[in-house]
Amino acid sequence: MIPESKRRAVLSQLCRRLLPVVLLLSQAVQTSAVAQTQKPMGRRAHARLSKGDDAFLEDLSRRSFMFFWEHSDSSTGLTLDRAHTDGTAYPKEASNYNIASIASNGFGLTGLCVAAERGWLPREEIRRRVRLTLDYFANRAENVHGWFYHFVDAATGERRWNSEVSSIDTALLLGGVLTAKQCFADDAEIPRLADAIYRRVDFGWMLNGHPTLLSMGYKPESGFLEARWDTFSEHLILQLLAIGSPTHPIPPAAWRAWRRHRYTYRGYTFITPNIWHRGGNPLFVHQYPHGWVDFRGRRESWYPFTSYFENSVAATRAHRLFCIEELARDFPRSYGENVWGVTASDSAKGYLAWGGPPRDPEIDGTVVPCAAAGSLMFTPELSLAALKTMKEKYGEKVYGRYGFADAFNPTTGWVDSDVIGINLGITLLSAENLRTGNVWRWFMRNPEIPRAMRLAGLRPSAAPPRGLRHRG
Repeated sequence: MIPESKRRAVLSQLCRRLLPVVLLLSQAVQTSAVAQTQKPMGRRAHARLSKGDDAFLEDLSRRSFMFFWEHSDSSTGLTLDRAHTDGTAYPKEASNYNIASIASNGFGLTGLCVAAERGWLPREEIRRRVRLTLDYFANRAENVHGWFYHFVDAATGERRWNSEVSSIDTALLLGGVLTAKQCFADDAEIPRLADAIYRRVDFGWMLNGHPTLLSMGYKPESGFLEARWDTFSEHLILQLLAIGSPTHPIPPAAWRAWRRHRYTYRGYTFITPNIWHRGGNPLFVHQYPHGWVDFRGRRESWYPFTSYFENSVAATRAHRLFCIEELARDFPRSYGENVWGVTASDSAKGYLAWGGPPRDPEIDGTVVPCAAAGSLMFTPELSLAALKTMKEKYGEKVYGRYGFADAFNPTTGWVDSDVIGINLGITLLSAENLRTGNVWRWFMRNPEIPRAMRLAGLRPSAAPPRGLRHRG
């Protein structure tokens, strides 16, 4: 007979050994239950649009594209970070005068592909613009180990605002570079230039000595930024580009290295940035990677039941409920069933990276149209209803030459006088992915991306949601 003291010691040791397994199984069961409740949400999204809805998206998309066409330099192809809603650029005395954003260029190059496919402008004219832009980045733009400065002068390419060599903004630029490579694959020069830009980027250098976590950037005066991509964010596209690089890859283990924080709001559970100490969670972090990377029908083979497409669907639905239930109590004139959305944008107080849930203390009743528009590919019915209502309710005050103003506040009457390239860009890409899936199709034709997904453990698990299957 085993003495009681020894029996307790054995049981205690056994419990300690089994506890991690029990916790993992518990998490798997909970996550599986969430996945089962979220799966139908993705299947409700569909590309079978009414003629009216398709005409609305055609108008919105074409207006959004015209920003990139009208505000890219004729000698460099560099695209402005922002412009006025009436189409005018900033005057020479303004601090924003002629400031280009390389992330805006990534969206702009992709927009050129959409425009060529839709016949908004002559294809040869667009092709020349693509060639000019890629030639600039391949042969003339200042770079550091293949990485580019965040903000530069549109005409000269000189670094502006003491900006950093940015890892994420270079990645968003590469999204457009590799999309153009496949859209214009019949032009030998465009794929050659695109490959030169991508292959030159030294992803290992941006690790700055860390085995797996990429730095957010670098400044020649002070070195690498302290911040790293160590939690869920918009950097998913950066990681896949880095893992799949044919010349300077980082280890596939990098995909597992960043933290995943689950959050539940009104029954919707999703992975989101680790920012709960201050609120926030802007929707763009759930949207930008999906502008190019087709995550549909793939799940992580090692982290239980994680589908990043379904994750963004859940995050969008939770955000809508947050706006129309929680925020509407304090700002009933701003938010309602079909007027919702807060993500990084301009405000009456300047540019803010706000969002939710949980609640960002800065929120003041401002509505940001690209929050709903950037999720068209996730929640088409909800996003379309919101965008159409905004246009019908507020009209020309908020909807003009380039589509929606960046932000407006129905409570105070403030309407932004600007549009911002990256916010127009995610509007355009999300709408096109909903309508045709063309951006997904072009970008995923680059073999480095599917390969990186396989290496990262993102395995096909099911067919794409029925309504989001596209030709090609």
